[in-house]
Amino acid sequence: MIERLNSIKQEILDGIENHANSRATAFELRKQFLDSKTGKIGQLMKEMKNIAPEERANFGKSVNELKDWASSVFADLDEKMKAKELELKYKAEKIDVTIDADSEETGNLHPITQMRNQLIDVFAGMGFEIFEGTEIENDYYNFTALNTPADHPARDMQDTFYLSPEFLLRTQTSAGQIHVMEKEKPPIKILSPGKVFRSDDDATHSPMFTQMEGLVVDKKITLCDLKGMLDMFVQKIYGEETTTRLRPSYFPFTEPSVEVDVSCFECGGKGCKLCKGTGWIEILGAGIVNKKVLENCGIDSEEYSGLAFGIGIERVAMLKYGINNIKHLFESDINVLNQINDN
Repeated sequence: MIERLNSIKQEILDGIENHANSRATAFELRKQFLDSKTGKIGQLMKEMKNIAPEERANFGKSVNELKDWASSVFADLDEKMKAKELELKYKAEKIDVTIDADSEETGNLHPITQMRNQLIDVFAGMGFEIFEGTEIENDYYNFTALNTPADHPARDMQDTFYLSPEFLLRTQTSAGQIHVMEKEKPPIKILSPGKVFRSDDDATHSPMFTQMEGLVVDKKITLCDLKGMLDMFVQKIYGEETTTRLRPSYFPFTEPSVEVDVSCFECGGKGCKLCKGTGWIEILGAGIVNKKVLENCGIDSEEYSGLAFGIGIERVAMLKYGINNIKHLFESDINVLNQINDN
């Protein structure tokens, strides 16, 4: 029996030397010998009945001594394995602070966001306040209150995204001016930026784009005030030598209505590929607010007048940054976006 105890002791030492290379394997080895139910040392006590009565005391003492020795050995082994694993962890997580850091590219705002912020800065400097309406509008605010006839082509299903007979995705941020004029009394000076939606898709148009509507309502507002504001706007965006010209046009919500051209900032008005040899580039629509629109909002059209203009932010950005396809602004091509950074 003493030989058996010595054999178990040697098994433990051999197992530690050959197999215990982690805390997990050390635990499994300990379990083989010290588990209360299945461990080899625990099983020895069950053989007490086979030992001669006069030898049982010495046998029990020897088994307990083996058990205490094994417990001590495995405790030391666990501490060594713990220290070893901690050392490996530190080694794996070690950072050499002297080596060069991985290069990281600095992000920048999307071109549309950059242009939006620039426009807001320009008009905020002229005293405009920001109003952001909702992207879902009803027919009244998007069309009727803006003096758009019931048979106007803009109301057609092929031009407008209808959600129901009454509600639609707004086709213009002009709807915001109606909300403001209904709630506020003149003088009014607001800028309304936001996404708008139209059934249109080609190199210069997108079903979703960003518009910025400007509205001023006060006494004795004229086209001269409109041109002065727009001249300041284009000079801030395209350079101090840039100017505007107004061409007659038609919009249901303004009378008179104008298309606004900007002098070509690429050739200085001499004629080039960008301006198609004319020296001018069409940039936005504007006009004097139609009296019917003012009256729809409860504003006395005999005492007050107003001006309004709508800027397509994508168009302004495409012209400034030389982008020839509006889809480049929506595809998030990092090679394109990295070339545009006015921050």
